[in-house]
Amino acid sequence: MARLQAMRIAAALCAAAAVLTTSGCGWGRTVAEKEALDENSTSAASAKTSSCVDTSGSEIKIGFVNSLSGTMAISEQTVSDSLHMAVDEINANGGVLGKKLKVVQQDGKSEPAVFAEKAKTLIEKECVAAVFGGWTSSSRKAMLPVFEADNALLFYPLQYEGMEASPNIFYSGAAPNQQIVPALDYLKEKGYKKLFLVGSDYVFPQTANRVVKAYAAGNGMEVVGEEYTPMGSTDFTTIVNKLKFSGADAVVNTLNGDSNVAFFKEYKASGLKADTVPVISMSIAEEEVSAIGVDNVKGQLTAWNYYQTLDNKQNATFVKNFKAKYGANRPTSDPMESAYTSVYLWKGMVEKAKSFDVDKVKAAADGVTFNAPEGKVTVDGENHHIYKTSYIGKIGEDKLIHTVWQSDGPIKPDPYLKGYSWAKSLSASADSSEN
Repeated sequence: MARLQAMRIAAALCAAAAVLTTSGCGWGRTVAEKEALDENSTSAASAKTSSCVDTSGSEIKIGFVNSLSGTMAISEQTVSDSLHMAVDEINANGGVLGKKLKVVQQDGKSEPAVFAEKAKTLIEKECVAAVFGGWTSSSRKAMLPVFEADNALLFYPLQYEGMEASPNIFYSGAAPNQQIVPALDYLKEKGYKKLFLVGSDYVFPQTANRVVKAYAAGNGMEVVGEEYTPMGSTDFTTIVNKLKFSGADAVVNTLNGDSNVAFFKEYKASGLKADTVPVISMSIAEEEVSAIGVDNVKGQLTAWNYYQTLDNKQNATFVKNFKAKYGANRPTSDPMESAYTSVYLWKGMVEKAKSFDVDKVKAAADGVTFNAPEGKVTVDGENHHIYKTSYIGKIGEDKLIHTVWQSDGPIKPDPYLKGYSWAKSLSASADSSEN
């Protein structure tokens, strides 16, 4: 039970937003996670021998863990749908190494501790070859020690705050230099200098806003307000009133889930407008636009690595197939496209390794590519993130997001922001010798 107790300690501490990092052998994790793993007497090395993945039959199990209930279900149901679509496509084309994929689905219930519990079930009882899912950084951080202790693989689809890398997680969403930094570069280019930060009270918004504040300090910008609210909160009267009188000329929004509905309704009711005090959001995609109500968010900005409106052959096919499977009125979005892509990346790694063995798959990961709906993506084997193109978009009356800026091709992932002089204080603890 020592391992389970350690994991619970790590999950609780991480959910409380412990963001100080450490590193070893090229991988970084929070101090809380490292201490919890150190308490675990069963090392990852010995866990490798206990894998129960069965490769003897015509099928191979993989696991999905998504919030199908709770405050995050508004966002995560579509991720689950896209994961299933990828599996159906792969199975229709012969599977992976000649084996059909069998999905075991779990509900994370929008609770980090439940994600950790379900991940453990998938790995140790269902004996899956890989797990796909998670949304909030709290859910990922709760699962991280589970995957490291059992030497299993998690494919995490969301853009996130960075300052982390694990040998047992592949991050198919954006690192901060592929979303947060381009968003701030865009605001700076457009002349916005006074920023108001609003976010949900957990790991991603808090750490993302540390990045925003460091960027602002190094780029002649000022943060004039910073407010957090519990996940699922629906009362934004006080926060929006502070925003209105803060002198801000732009808002950086890291709210997650259905709190965005209440925030934007209050924003509009207060008389604030996109053409005077625009909001650039890190977690609002096409799915959320419909839930919030397009009249409340039209003209607002988003920062992502995929939009339904991207004009390329792969995306046209992807959008067509998704709508045919789930309904013509269902939009596609960045998180679900990233999740869909992650299944194909895992397939590519397994086929390159010619094995489902975790260590062989990790060793084969570097350089694996996929012509995704967002454009060509490539796995960086050093940090398990992927090269991604960045897009800034504007929400239209058609409920879709239209690109107003894009990067010059895929950006190399830099989860610790070591390539930016203004971020030295953020990345110093990851590897002080490189800063």
